[in-house]
Amino acid sequence: MKTFLALAHRWWDEQGVYAPLHSMNDLRVPFIRDNLLKTIANHQPGKPLSGMKILDVGCGGGLLTEPLGRLGASVIGIDPVAENIKTAQRHKSFDPVLDQRVEYRVCSLEEIVEETAETFDAVIASEVVEHVIDLETFIQCCYQVLKPGGSLFITTINKTQLSYALGIVFSEQIAGIVPKGTHTWEKFVSPEKLESILESNGLSVQTVAGMIYNPFSGCWHWSGNTSLNYAAHAVKQEHTVPAELVLKGDTEEL
Repeated sequence: MKTFLALAHRWWDEQGVYAPLHSMNDLRVPFIRDNLLKTIANHQPGKPLSGMKILDVGCGGGLLTEPLGRLGASVIGIDPVAENIKTAQRHKSFDPVLDQRVEYRVCSLEEIVEETAETFDAVIASEVVEHVIDLETFIQCCYQVLKPGGSLFITTINKTQLSYALGIVFSEQIAGIVPKGTHTWEKFVSPEKLESILESNGLSVQTVAGMIYNPFSGCWHWSGNTSLNYAAHAVKQEHTVPAELVLKGDTEEL
């Protein structure tokens, strides 16, 4: 939190420390949009996500929250760093359309679980889980605030020797692409580990796709290789009757 507090005023500098997150929108916005559109029978041209409620967890300055709002969704962005939310609010104020669709709150996910149970069509945790101390609890909270059939979207960093060498040693210590101290390798999570946690908490994994960042061009592209960054989409399973309660005999026994 201290690291992000010190950089709170720099979220919307497209050439600054958050430049990779700005360009990541070229992948993550269509990834979220296209997967959500599969669940909508009819959508409005220009506002394809109209009627959808989305929670952007760890929204920072609103880099992902705003484009989702422009696609027509009703978005709540939350972040525990108050200065991040101030920056997000200030930037949102320049666009009257976003004022109607985007709301920001200073809080953690755990703090709003009870009041927002089964509220959202989608929860976004983009570049967040690698900063979370208790990932299992975090995923359980995501499950609780999702509607049955709702989608969880995650982008994060794999836990490999390559991610340590490039994600921390090169990006933070040598090239300065990312501020020093932003990441802790021990908190990185492999796709296999993440999928295991998701599946054991009632979230069915639909897609896992690798993402590669080119620091020279400043662009991201999809890849079959997940050894560095990757994106995942999981769906909250509909409420089902446990196998032991399947009807055997008349309805009174059930």
